[in-house]
Amino acid sequence: MSFLRVLLAIFFPPLSVLDRGCGSILIVLLLTLCGWVPGVIAALVILNNPN
Repeated sequence: MSFLRVLLAIFFPPLSVLDRGCGSILIVLLLTLCGWVPGVIAALVILNNPN
């Protein structure tokens, strides 16, 4: 997980998970629309997953 990805996850979470697939983008987008903090947490968890 690079520093740029972490910053991107904090400021615009859906953009940081673009390479993880459509499902991840949709989940993070919906959580970001519900609230900024859940979207950031979901993006960081998805980025921290080695798969």
